[in-house]
Amino acid sequence: MFTTILMGLDGSDGCRPCVPVATDLARRYDAKIVLAHVDERVAAKGGIVPVRADEGQIRAELQELAKQLSEQGIETSVETLEVILGGPAHALEQLADKVEADLIIVGRRGHSPVVGLLLGSVALRLLGIAKRPVLAVPPESPS
Repeated sequence: MFTTILMGLDGSDGCRPCVPVATDLARRYDAKIVLAHVDERVAAKGGIVPVRADEGQIRAELQELAKQLSEQGIETSVETLEVILGGPAHALEQLADKVEADLIIVGRRGHSPVVGLLLGSVALRLLGIAKRPVLAVPPESPS
């Protein structure tokens, strides 16, 4: 059913529950995983700078996750896109086209619908624009 799964990761705790879901699906369908990260940038006085100060750490964590999944027998690669305008949802959809993904998996922050509309939600936006199934994984419940 799935041959390529694109998993959007932004380094937040909200995306962590995506990993076991994607891993399970990849094993079940013998699919490969593409770990996708959108490095959002803004124009500032000093030039174009990352929105997140920990971009280097996020990229290193993605490479480590790819290594771990590959060691478990799941073909895994990492794709990072730098985006100044357009937002992460559009970038993820374009990347899904490029890698011919059958499924996009992203995390949900767990905001109410109103807060999601005000703050923006990559998962909600993807559900509106994607040409393929999108699986929005809810945040882990506190124990």
